[in-house]
Amino acid sequence: METAFAAIDMPRTLADSAYGSLKRDILDFRLAPGDRFTETEIAERLQVSRTPVREALFRLEREGYLEVRQRNGWLVKPLDFNTLDHFYELRSVLETAAVHALCAPGLAPDPARALQALADIWLVDESARSSDGEWLADLDERFHIDLVAAGGNPEISRVHRAATERIRIVRRLDFTLPDRVGKTYEEHGAILRALLARDATNAARLLQAHIQDSQTAVRKITLHRLYSTRRAKAA
Repeated sequence: METAFAAIDMPRTLADSAYGSLKRDILDFRLAPGDRFTETEIAERLQVSRTPVREALFRLEREGYLEVRQRNGWLVKPLDFNTLDHFYELRSVLETAAVHALCAPGLAPDPARALQALADIWLVDESARSSDGEWLADLDERFHIDLVAAGGNPEISRVHRAATERIRIVRRLDFTLPDRVGKTYEEHGAILRALLARDATNAARLLQAHIQDSQTAVRKITLHRLYSTRRAKAA
């Protein structure tokens, strides 16, 4: 399974190392949407040959982050908010299906058993909450992936993981503002309590509102980040 954790695993090859470095640059907007660069520029910056760099770049192209330009090198794909909205809608549909599967009597494992690990992370006192945005971005992704996996349909999980990968570049920005961190704890906790009570209607309502709130927040943050990045580069 490819998640945010994959990018920080110990690299096995120079290509893995280049891939991890470039992906972090893209996710952190050091390589911003619309930026152009060449293999030579990246190889010189990473101090490796062009071969592992090329392998890493084509891997990122397959994942949807880059476009290859035969005459002008490489391009970080501009953000298409319509496409991002479609993936958010897909996530909402898939996660709602998982919620109903988890709450269906006799058709799913006990939610308390399936969701215990998530409850241990999110159902905690305010004093025990983390403020590490980068760490929480990984945990937030894990919350939604594990929730869908607990629903028991591996094909839904597969499609959901692919959708998650496509919106990761903006979703992680949700944890750059302190108020969004607190809201995530509160909203995840409310969803989990509804699931543990097998209240599918309430859990689905809370989940859909949570995804919508996050979608709205990251759009605003992303636009601000893009503006700030372009302004800094123009200075």
